[in-house]
Amino acid sequence: MTPPLPPEVSPRPSACPGLWRIVAARDGGICRIKLPGGLLLADQADAVADAAERFAGGVIEATNRANLQIRGIGDDHRGLVEHLLVAGLGPRDAAGDDVRNLMVSPLAGLDPAMVFDTRPLAGQVLDLLESTPRFHKLSAKFAMQLDGGEALAMLEHAHDLWLSAMQREGRIWLRFGLASSLSNSQVLGAVPVDQGLALVRAVLERFLDLATPEQSRMRQLLQVCPVEHFLEGLPLQIDTSSLAWQRPATTSAWLGVLPQRQGVALGVAPPLGRLTPAMLRGAAHVVRQWGDGSLRLTPWQSLVLTNLNPTHVQPAREHLAALGLLCHSEHPLARVVACTGSSGCAKGQADTKADAVTLAGLLHHGAPGSVHLSACPRSCAMAHTAPATLLARAPGRYDLYLRDARQPGFGRLRGADLTPEEAGAMLDLPTEHLDD
Repeated sequence: MTPPLPPEVSPRPSACPGLWRIVAARDGGICRIKLPGGLLLADQADAVADAAERFAGGVIEATNRANLQIRGIGDDHRGLVEHLLVAGLGPRDAAGDDVRNLMVSPLAGLDPAMVFDTRPLAGQVLDLLESTPRFHKLSAKFAMQLDGGEALAMLEHAHDLWLSAMQREGRIWLRFGLASSLSNSQVLGAVPVDQGLALVRAVLERFLDLATPEQSRMRQLLQVCPVEHFLEGLPLQIDTSSLAWQRPATTSAWLGVLPQRQGVALGVAPPLGRLTPAMLRGAAHVVRQWGDGSLRLTPWQSLVLTNLNPTHVQPAREHLAALGLLCHSEHPLARVVACTGSSGCAKGQADTKADAVTLAGLLHHGAPGSVHLSACPRSCAMAHTAPATLLARAPGRYDLYLRDARQPGFGRLRGADLTPEEAGAMLDLPTEHLDD
């Protein structure tokens, strides 16, 4: 017998959408589907496509935390949620769903550079979060990362807790840090990999013991609690002999053919992070026919199709490109990231999606994801600072910032009150000339 549905709206006080918490926006409701390790099975992809058409306006977004969200949802919230639950896309406990914020590499278990397969430990961590009532008190934004040393990995997103694998004297250890990212490598200590789950539990317990209701994130707690005091309360033996460490660099390629230990993977992206139901169904069809029946979402708002035979890559790419998916990093739209903008968000100062299309047509240089259009200072579309950010100040008008480690926020102001065309003229230069 199917368990009864919980209340239609989650009682947790948060503006962050979830499976149960459908948040109102200018273009309708938003439902966020948190995927375990970014994994989406082909049948689940079909279920999301069906839900977007049946209960919403057909808009599906890939997020920068390797999840999916459906936009433009109408009045039948319970029907949408039940449809997604039947497909196995979340637990029937709203609080247990909210806290499933664990990022791994899109090629976890498959990447040739990995130190170990993070998937078993990631599964244990997700079970811990979902099944422990006390951890349901964590903020819906409280986030963790488990890094196996893969070449394809997001290093720039800040996390409340991160763990990163290393080999030492024939054993695998997990270095860890708090309220930081892997790119700045603020290592606090290390534990053997078999104590990884115990470390996560201890850190979460310690955080909840010390944090006030206003301190929902680790960075807020550490502003008033010395990190040494936090670590003293962990019931684990922490090795502090490996604090001087720089995480090896990763590949910048997340579109196109990606290496695996066996076979290959194919990275593709929906333009500006938006999938149509046809795109999602098409990707599901490809992985059924030529892959392993699954898709992996990425923190670059893209998809990875894993375990492809190299001989099937070209027909797969042709099929996906015909649906409108970006299949190589040279595509101009691959260089641009944009939030929902004023067409869907009341806080938006400009129609960033439309302006991004205009801007992309002017760009002939730049790496994927190198230009970010944000309709307001919240920066919802990108969880780290892009090399170039256009911050909207009015419809069709932007301030241009260039990333500068010496300055907070988006970086150094390079130009003010620019049209997309004016910004495009400034940005369509090799990176080394942007400061001229």
